[in-house]
Amino acid sequence: MCTVLFALITWQTAVGGPLRTVDERIGLALSGKGPEPLTQFLSDLGGMPVALPVLALALGVALRRGQRARPLGAGVAMVGVPALVVPLKMWIDRPGPLTDATGYYPSGHTATAMVAYGGAALLLAPYAGRNRTLPVAALLTLATGVGLVLRGYHWPLDVLGSLALCGILLLLKEAAIRGFRSRPHERETRSGA
Repeated sequence: MCTVLFALITWQTAVGGPLRTVDERIGLALSGKGPEPLTQFLSDLGGMPVALPVLALALGVALRRGQRARPLGAGVAMVGVPALVVPLKMWIDRPGPLTDATGYYPSGHTATAMVAYGGAALLLAPYAGRNRTLPVAALLTLATGVGLVLRGYHWPLDVLGSLALCGILLLLKEAAIRGFRSRPHERETRSGA
C-alpha cells in the first residue's frame, strides 16, 4: 500500500498532474493558518535537533537491555532517510509553497520525524507496549506534517509522500530484523535434527 501511494504521489508531483494542482490549492489555503508559535513548534518536531535525541535515547535503552538487531536496524533506517530523501528532492525539484526555491518533495522533516519517532516507538514497545508507543510516534509525526503545511514550509503532498516513503523504509527494516532473527533459529533447527 505504501509503495503504491508513494509511486502515485511522486508521479503526480513530478509531472504536475491533477493531484498536484489540488495539492497546491489546498496548501496555499492552509498556509499561514494557526498560531505561528504553535505551528513553528510542531514543524520543529521533525528537525534533527529534536527527533534524533529521542531516537538516541531509545537506542540507548534498547542496547542497555540487551537488544542488538533492533537498534542496528533503527540506526540504519535513520541513515537511510537522507540517502533516500536528498536524491528525490534533487530529482523532483519542486518549488516550495511560499518560495521559488526548489527541493521540497519529499519533506525531510516529516521523514526524519517518522523514522526517528517510529524507530523509537518500536524499540521501546517491548517495555512500554505498542499500544502506548506507536500512537505517540504517529501523533508526533502527524503533528510535524501539520506544522510544516500550516507554516507554509511544505505542500501537503510533500508530507504525504514522505509518510509513504518512510512507511516503506520502516516496513523493510522490520522485515530485515525478522529475517535476521529467524536465521540463527533455522541453523539451530537444522543442526539439532
